[in-house]
Amino acid sequence: MFHLFHTNDFHSRLSVGGAQGIREAVESVGDVPFLLLDAGDAVKAGNLGVTPGGEPVFETMNALGYAAMTVGNRETHPSRSVFAAKIGGANFPVLCANVRPRRGGDLPVVPSVEFERAGLRIGVFGVTVPMVTERSAARVAWDMVFDDPVRVASDCVSMLRSRCDVLLALTHVGHAVDRRIAESVPGIDAIVSGHSHLVFEEPVRVAGTPILQAGSHGKYLGHAVWDGGWRSYALTALERLA
Repeated sequence: MFHLFHTNDFHSRLSVGGAQGIREAVESVGDVPFLLLDAGDAVKAGNLGVTPGGEPVFETMNALGYAAMTVGNRETHPSRSVFAAKIGGANFPVLCANVRPRRGGDLPVVPSVEFERAGLRIGVFGVTVPMVTERSAARVAWDMVFDDPVRVASDCVSMLRSRCDVLLALTHVGHAVDRRIAESVPGIDAIVSGHSHLVFEEPVRVAGTPILQAGSHGKYLGHAVWDGGWRSYALTALERLA
């Protein structure tokens, strides 16, 4: 058994009370293993902006024990070095499988990460909304391009499914694309999503795949329990703790 906690779209507006609510929820499970994940747009700056002095939300997320997040559009930037600086405050893996450099070199993200919890190997891969595609790249000054998240999700499942007991997609693509992934990519145990700012009190099941999303701006925390399958789900309101 393990517990999955998830958030999305903080936009750097996670309150002190909201952070305390997340901490209390995580501590409430005691010694049972857990993962705390975020589905992107944690920072204040927009995709063309930078917050002087760094993004303070990462200090809070580090202290809360986040295991990974996926890149949201707000975490991106046309410059590869600025992109790295924007997410540099995260002491946990930042995921994005559908981005690649235009002219070689490295990016400050990884496609996926695997965790060991309660004797289970849990794979998590990330995809985000394509900011610049191969078709539009010639017209804009970006150091990177983004591939189709549905196709890349399929590639990730092909690579990870056989060696993972549980496979999670951590997405920042919006609910319509999440549904396309669920419909066309079998083998994902849950899509932990963001970008649409939707509040799902219960998982939305599409082709048997549960899609989870917890609103925005630090107002909610999602909590699912895996015990050979998803045994329960709860959405906790954090805004009352602001």
